[in-house]
Amino acid sequence: MYVPAHFSMADADVRELLRNCEAADLVTSTPGGLLATFLPVLYDPSAGERGALLAHVARNNDQWKEPATGEAMAIVHGPDAYVTPSWYAAKTEHGRVVPTWNYLTAHVYGHLVVHDDAAWVGAMVRRLTDRQEAGRPDAWSVDDAPAEFVDGQLRAIVGLELRITRVEAKAKMSQNRHAADRAGVIAGYEAGGDAGMAEAVRRAGSGS
Repeated sequence: MYVPAHFSMADADVRELLRNCEAADLVTSTPGGLLATFLPVLYDPSAGERGALLAHVARNNDQWKEPATGEAMAIVHGPDAYVTPSWYAAKTEHGRVVPTWNYLTAHVYGHLVVHDDAAWVGAMVRRLTDRQEAGRPDAWSVDDAPAEFVDGQLRAIVGLELRITRVEAKAKMSQNRHAADRAGVIAGYEAGGDAGMAEAVRRAGSGS
């Protein structure tokens, strides 16, 4: 991934992105070509030297069966949105402006480990479910379902662990624009009800 210096992310921001990541595109290169699957994921910083992304796929999905050639990659998506030139102060100053897109993303590379193991998969599914159910008034637990039903569901999936070797991360949030233009972008997102993008641009501009 091409990452200009002004769009690079600090290690702490990368870790925060991975902690908050709820799903990613898993891409593997195989002898038969590229395979990709969109998966709910869970970041485990304690796994290995650089942490791991944990996930599962349907047993009928060929991606776990086809050996990955070299590293696998998970594409993690943060917030993203269009930027209209109308938000820039520069539009009225000189008019030399064009549309663009702001986004936050990471390419997470690693060695893909398959866990065709009911105990491992069961523990991972419980962790993943507990994370998503946390804070809900009627939080659902895997153990709310009949045990024999859960066992059958677990037999139908296979666990995956992407043991991270490196991460290429990019936060393109108008850092290359002057302060007045960034302020216009923030105001534009806020006016459109996108508080998340407004805060992402504000944070990137402050260097925090």
